[in-house]
Amino acid sequence: MMILDNIWYVAAIWMGLAFAASLISIRTGISVALIEIMVGVVVGNMNFGGGHHILKTTEWTNFLALLGSGVLTFLAGAEIDPASLRANLRASLSIGILSFLLPFVSVWLFAQFVLGWPLHQAQIAGIALSTTSVAVVYAVMIEGRQSDTAMGKTILAACFITDFGTVLALGTLFADFNLWMVAFVTVMCVTLWYMPAWTKFIITRLGATRVSEPEVKFIFFILFFLGGLASSAKSEAVLPAYLVGLVVAGVFLRDKTLVHRMRTIAFTIFTPFYFIKAGLFVSIPALWAALGIIAVLLLMKLGTKFIGVWPLTRLFYMRTREANYTTLLMATGLTFGTISALFGLQNKIIDERQYTILVTVVILSAFVPTFIAQRFFQPTLEAMHEWGRIYAERINSKPRRP
Repeated sequence: MMILDNIWYVAAIWMGLAFAASLISIRTGISVALIEIMVGVVVGNMNFGGGHHILKTTEWTNFLALLGSGVLTFLAGAEIDPASLRANLRASLSIGILSFLLPFVSVWLFAQFVLGWPLHQAQIAGIALSTTSVAVVYAVMIEGRQSDTAMGKTILAACFITDFGTVLALGTLFADFNLWMVAFVTVMCVTLWYMPAWTKFIITRLGATRVSEPEVKFIFFILFFLGGLASSAKSEAVLPAYLVGLVVAGVFLRDKTLVHRMRTIAFTIFTPFYFIKAGLFVSIPALWAALGIIAVLLLMKLGTKFIGVWPLTRLFYMRTREANYTTLLMATGLTFGTISALFGLQNKIIDERQYTILVTVVILSAFVPTFIAQRFFQPTLEAMHEWGRIYAERINSKPRRP
């Protein structure tokens, strides 16, 4: 149809859907990220006459969606207070490691020995379903003003540990170790080392109130450049984005205005394309055709996350409500899950049917546990702050080993 070939109409449709998702989110009290995913699912399965899809993806919408995942991941890293991370490192590390390891091994073995998938296909399944979505968790916490609490920062840090395990597994099992990979790792390490000083220098010397926003442009330049190197090395741009956010978190902590500017840019322009596009991957006919496998894999992901994470949350002094909430958020998946599945498809490790199954499970894991967490277990801000105080007191009261 001619209307769908006009770039302005395409942009209007995407933004119209994002606007509608915002209205629904405000009315229902459900995270706008989840509503945008569901809008993508509904619209992605609607066709005009002749098989034309209502929502059209183009190179620029794909790029904006990619940028949305990268900027969200960067902001999630930048929200983590280094002092809070160090104080709660034991909890974040323990939860993050088991949140990755248990689903990865369980799904891998199930896919290989029960579903009969070959070794590498089963490994891709395990990696794709072991992830926790930093983007979804961060979006939920920003809307609920939870990212400034000790508990919120601990959950975000645990998300990072889980997804770092995912990237490490994907890189170790499937990465092509070539000169581009060496260059990427070298440049990234140097950039991460100097990034706090560079960012602080630009903010101090150029000022944070200029209309041209040089500090924001500098951040985007670094993200784009490292993203390009990561792509050339056949890695993923979201990994350096998170690490850059993590190393500049201390600088951002002293300049909240810069964070708010980037957050506004991300949630207004970039993230609607990312979340709506994520919903487009879900094919309802394909979902029905493989409903049994999808249901079992989804239950396996949620079940193994609960087995691994919930006891640790209780061990680290969370009450039942907060423990359920944390576990459900750690069970979400989106960014690295779809990336892992797409990596397997593009490199001919898995076929289109397996890709559809994995992506559908990943998308459902972004919606189902987050919806349950928000609807039934969302703790108050006071309770999340209280956990930080209790955790610090209990940890500090323990006698140190000589």
